[in-house]
Amino acid sequence: MATKHDQILMYIENLPIGDKISVRSIAKTLSVSEGTAYRAIKAAENNGLVSTIERVGTIRIEQKLKGKIENLTFEEIVQVIDGEVLGGRAGLDKLLDKFVIGAMQIDAITRYITPKSLMIVGDRTDVQRLALENGAAVLITGGFGTSADVIALANDLALPILQTAYDTYSVAALINRALTDQLIKKEIITVADIYHPLAEIHTLHANQTVADYKQLSAAVKQSRFPVVNEHMRLVGIVTVKDILDKPATMTLDKVMTKEPASVKKYMSVASVGHSMTWNSLEVMPVVADNLELEGLITRQDVMSNMQTAQRQPQVAETFYDQIVEPLRPSETVPDFYTAVYEYEVTPQMTNNLGTISFGVLTEAVSAACQQMLQTQHQRYSMIEQINLHYLRLIQIDTQIQILPRLLEIGRRSAKIDVDVYANHVIVAKALVTGQLLERG
Repeated sequence: MATKHDQILMYIENLPIGDKISVRSIAKTLSVSEGTAYRAIKAAENNGLVSTIERVGTIRIEQKLKGKIENLTFEEIVQVIDGEVLGGRAGLDKLLDKFVIGAMQIDAITRYITPKSLMIVGDRTDVQRLALENGAAVLITGGFGTSADVIALANDLALPILQTAYDTYSVAALINRALTDQLIKKEIITVADIYHPLAEIHTLHANQTVADYKQLSAAVKQSRFPVVNEHMRLVGIVTVKDILDKPATMTLDKVMTKEPASVKKYMSVASVGHSMTWNSLEVMPVVADNLELEGLITRQDVMSNMQTAQRQPQVAETFYDQIVEPLRPSETVPDFYTAVYEYEVTPQMTNNLGTISFGVLTEAVSAACQQMLQTQHQRYSMIEQINLHYLRLIQIDTQIQILPRLLEIGRRSAKIDVDVYANHVIVAKALVTGQLLERG
């Protein structure tokens, strides 16, 4: 049998798009408490079923699938290519699945056209019409227009027909870059990806008592709870150490930790993990901009996801990936050092003087230290501080060796001394401090 929470979610999901809802209306319609209704509405918002708009209220919206983040809508494509819409405006919110360049004979093009694709073509109305008839949108390059009947067909089929002054090569490069940027963003884990929403956690109110805390703690076998006011805004957090030796009748606003550290859903898990580890925080409340409680994130979840992310290959290359890709471990390690990494200075890594960029060398040294900690000590890390000093300029096409030496390692941090050699001569030195992630 479905719980009241599930019943409310099913009710909301069946509402027409655009309908307004409220805690009071849900509670009255389904005969549930306002607290239960509130938590269910928040869960629906997390699931993309509803959205709260200032001065309008909470309304039912069309659910967007998170898995489509790597795609772009045709409306976003218009912005990317600095283009214009000639027809088919009703289809601008559709997702782009792939793009096809119409630079071949019309008989050979047909097999490449699929629904949700974008046909990039010049002044060829026959190809434009063929693409629309097969469910593909059209992007006309070179500033060319099209015929009135092609525009009418695009309007009838609700398939966008776009125009840009760019040539085909430039347009393809722009769209490729936009898709790559979306893939990189998708790979960055945020609090929204792993936090526990309000419907899954337990809270206490500021006017509740120590006795209420003990009762809830015993029931759910937890010891840390966010404390909220009557508007569900975060006002504190209470743990078992806060209530020790306190009378059972004392209210929680007298014993809780006020103004606790909190996070927003858009924050990266890496930044949150840094704060939680350094300050020894087991949980952090997740709040909206107005401090309304939205959920909870635990240190265990953060560390587990960060370690998983470091083990995963990147789907799309960032500048960081390109910088550290040439880094290779060497099998020969002098006794004085912990490891040796070979690195070649390619033309892309140099500055206007033809020597290695300071930022590139910093990232290479950081990556070498992280790899050393991971392979030899099975510890994932985040670099907190690096002091790098050039002793000699490092020229283009130089093969350098990065030699880290572990000075000390503790439970939470490690300190590493690094020498950089080129042609058997020391050319740079660095002192690196890294924060160690807890083992998952």
